[in-house]
Amino acid sequence: MQSLDNFISGKLAKLEAASLRRTLVDTFREDGIWVTRGGRRLLSFCCNDYLNLSQHDAVKTAAIEATRKYGVGSGASRLVTGNHPLFAELEARLARLKGTEAAIVFGSGYLANTGIIPALIGKDDLILMDELNHACLWGGSRMSRAKIVTFPHADAAMARKLLAKHRASHPHAMIATDGVFSMDGDIAPLRALSDMAKEYDAWFLVDDAHGLGVVGGGRGSAFIENPPVEIPLQMGTLSKAAGGYGAYLCASRPVIDWMHNRARTFVYSTGLPPASAAAAIAALELIETDKALTAKPVQKARAFTKSAGLPEPMTNIVPIMLGEEKRALRASEMLAEEGFLVVAIRPPTVPAGTARLRMTFTAGHPDAEIERLAHLVRSRVLGN
Repeated sequence: MQSLDNFISGKLAKLEAASLRRTLVDTFREDGIWVTRGGRRLLSFCCNDYLNLSQHDAVKTAAIEATRKYGVGSGASRLVTGNHPLFAELEARLARLKGTEAAIVFGSGYLANTGIIPALIGKDDLILMDELNHACLWGGSRMSRAKIVTFPHADAAMARKLLAKHRASHPHAMIATDGVFSMDGDIAPLRALSDMAKEYDAWFLVDDAHGLGVVGGGRGSAFIENPPVEIPLQMGTLSKAAGGYGAYLCASRPVIDWMHNRARTFVYSTGLPPASAAAAIAALELIETDKALTAKPVQKARAFTKSAGLPEPMTNIVPIMLGEEKRALRASEMLAEEGFLVVAIRPPTVPAGTARLRMTFTAGHPDAEIERLAHLVRSRVLGN
């Protein structure tokens, strides 16, 4: 095993030299926004708990009661142990929220996309991908062994040209994109992509992990416009605005039935713990009914950018582009000294030369602290 350790030690040294090595830092989340790290209490602007529902009394109570009644685990795959009634309720609620016939819940977003895509697309088929799609979309696409063609970020015109060029050579095609891009905070040109998917008979998959609960009245990016954009494969997670864990696909009944049979990450994975399913049901109830709550994250983000002299964001995710990894790390350290947790995002999570601070705004962030953060970014990060 010495050769393995030597090999990995050399790899880690190269990451360290390039300011790209990552380390785990013990961090205690006090509530939805405050954390303790390294003996300091920090206000976090890097968490995806956009509505602070991980700390909501109704959501926590639902999880606790489900654990007391059903235990901490589901025992095995849902196809083996049986379909717990909580899953049926959760999937029915998701389908209703997204306006589809049915839904299926997976263990995580990564498990969802690495199960969904290979279940639908094979080695002779085509996948058209936005170049900035999340890693799980790339992972599922590569596992399918299909031909992958990328288009420049959010460039619907180029996507159309590429689809026109390649579509006839493949029996089936898929267009896959994030709805809200997690590192940039912008929204895909969903209407244009949906229209071309219908024109060229391509199946349209949108990963809306960062849209649920935040945009479109809480229903997600497909519902920003009126009428909503037609998206036959609506994927997302329960670990961001919903505050818990898990993921889903909302689609037609035949597609969901097929997932029960051929999505390997569903068939061969243990079902979500009952607490996670119950928490998600409670969270979705809040997302459906409390429109003032779901509007707050974007409102807070726009208050920040207005004060910081930055362009108005489309969502609650605001990237501060700094380019160099060391510059992003220094900015993150400075903000920590001032009481803010804002993590530097570096390659390979983002393209080379685009290291940044990724700020996420939640419903619970205090307005006075947002103003103070904006002042620091304007004066000490951007130098304005």
